[in-house]
Amino acid sequence: MLRRAGWRPGRAVPTSTWEAVLSERGAFVAHDAARRLLAEFGGLVTYGWPADSISTSSAVRFDPLAAAWQEERFARAGREAGAPLYPVGTADEGAGLLGVTEEGVLHLVRDRAEPLATTVDQALDRLVAVQGSQAELWRPGVPAALPPFWQRFDAVQAGADAGERWSAETDRMLRAGGWYPGRAIPTQTWEDALLQSGEYEIHDAARRFLAEFGAVGVPHRDPLDATSWLEFRLDPLLAFWDAEIIEDLAEQAGVDSLYPIGMRDRGNQYLAMAADGAVYAGMDSVWLLAPTPDEAVQRLTRRLGDG
Repeated sequence: MLRRAGWRPGRAVPTSTWEAVLSERGAFVAHDAARRLLAEFGGLVTYGWPADSISTSSAVRFDPLAAAWQEERFARAGREAGAPLYPVGTADEGAGLLGVTEEGVLHLVRDRAEPLATTVDQALDRLVAVQGSQAELWRPGVPAALPPFWQRFDAVQAGADAGERWSAETDRMLRAGGWYPGRAIPTQTWEDALLQSGEYEIHDAARRFLAEFGAVGVPHRDPLDATSWLEFRLDPLLAFWDAEIIEDLAEQAGVDSLYPIGMRDRGNQYLAMAADGAVYAGMDSVWLLAPTPDEAVQRLTRRLGDG
């Protein structure tokens, strides 16, 4: 299952991007055990094959950014575990988070912190073993907590210079999603993980865009009505296994290549950037979302019904 997810012996990706984003969004301090685990497994999703409702709901996503802005939850879980925990992923379709101690003990964090095994390898064995059945470890149907984004959106204000680059509402949405003026995070984690999949080679336009907007997004929220926004997430690893789709979209768009920058509409549309900065959206077919990165950001943060 791990090999199908993209793991191989000796796999090693840099963890700098994840560390930088988490340091922006809480007092998360990476330790060696977390770096080793994420270097080997970061970015992978352990779907069963063929995927079904059980293996999908119990899939483990080694995506530490799901814990962004949840440092209080992790601090509380660390006190229960008797040692600080660093986030390394999610389980239970996001209802459970995974954290690891400096000693390498992997914990499942929900309403309490539960150690999964005494070593990471044993914990992975346990996590993989339960994916094919309705095991007690999982709680089907338990909803994930309301994303912290919405609390931030209620509290954050647009910047004083909003309106110069984009609208005040876009500025507010971006700030709630993790953007700020002058933001520049390392993109090496994303670049290396996708390059190691043998499919994607980044260009300068995508690198600049992801350095400023990578890991920014707006989560889905029910009910979806005319006052809502279409969910999106700017994370190129969402296209980890779909290079053929991105290549097909580039061919339809008539451009040499597209580099994935994220998804929107709850995974129904890929977002990808051409070398000239134009942003395209699509899945089976493609359309030009915007000719420039800033216009694309403006479109992504526009309310439904505003055109």
